[in-house]
Amino acid sequence: MKSAVVTQFGQPLEIQDRPRPTPAAGQVLVRMEACGLCHTDIHAANGDWPVKPSPPFVPGHEGVGIVEQLGQDVYNHQIGDRVAIAWLGHACGECRYCVDGRETLCQQQQNSGYSIDGAWSEYAVTDAKYAVAVPDGVSPIDAAPLSCAGVTSYKAVKVARIQPTENVAVFGIGGLGHLAVQYAKLVGGTVIGVDVEQDKLELATELGATHVVNAREQDPVAAIEQLGGADVALAFAVSPESFEQAFKSLRPGGRLICVALPAEGTMAIPIFETVLKGIAIIGSIVGTRQDLTEVFALHAAGLTRVISEGRKLDDVNESIGEVLSGHVPARLVFEF
Repeated sequence: MKSAVVTQFGQPLEIQDRPRPTPAAGQVLVRMEACGLCHTDIHAANGDWPVKPSPPFVPGHEGVGIVEQLGQDVYNHQIGDRVAIAWLGHACGECRYCVDGRETLCQQQQNSGYSIDGAWSEYAVTDAKYAVAVPDGVSPIDAAPLSCAGVTSYKAVKVARIQPTENVAVFGIGGLGHLAVQYAKLVGGTVIGVDVEQDKLELATELGATHVVNAREQDPVAAIEQLGGADVALAFAVSPESFEQAFKSLRPGGRLICVALPAEGTMAIPIFETVLKGIAIIGSIVGTRQDLTEVFALHAAGLTRVISEGRKLDDVNESIGEVLSGHVPARLVFEF
């Protein structure tokens, strides 16, 4: 089977012919139909983060495909089911986080395309319990980005506890941000889209943003202050500076939701303003299996749009270059 493989950090991925895997007990074999290219995949391939994957490995955690083989003791899926292979590839199921609904905080978790091989491959095996069913009416090319970009931005909107009419500034209208605009709008927020590319700001307006700010042409903090300040700032841009701008745009009682993971890894936050203005700073990791089920249901109901373009796995390195250029549609998706 064809797979895109990280053989060494910072080097181009190799397209390799690997043996088709066999599902172990509790696993399913999935024939991949589509898999998104997330910025996390690029960080993984470069070894950017403190906890690093171990080459060689196959990235990909926005995988969607058809179950072709069941391992022993699999009862929640059948051959022919369409499922998603998401970031949370496995969790212990027994710790306090797993049992109280915060399974993405499990300290024993395994992550698709990072600590275990992912979905940039014609076939992949995955834990059957963590393969989320894709409902009828959601195409593979839409379901793939929803499996990470969708569920991550949806969870960020959830933890922000947005109230109707609150100003919600979305920093970064990319794969996650274009979906966050829609989720924030769905819960009644007045959305302010912030980006440095005019075409992405036009997309934000098309998807429901009331205001947009071009951070290349004007100071986003001043522009948002003129709109009354933000009650919530969702930080999706892979830039520490944008995180700091998001913080400064908040009015008293505001919430900064940190989602993106810049390689630089730090931001400067003033303690005085944080305390005096009662600012909450919240980290939001990807959503749970239940969150993803809700994301799929919203899309099946016609309440969200996914903006993407298809690519071939053979063009993986060129596709990564496109993402890094910042001039791509909201998501690139490998189609098999």
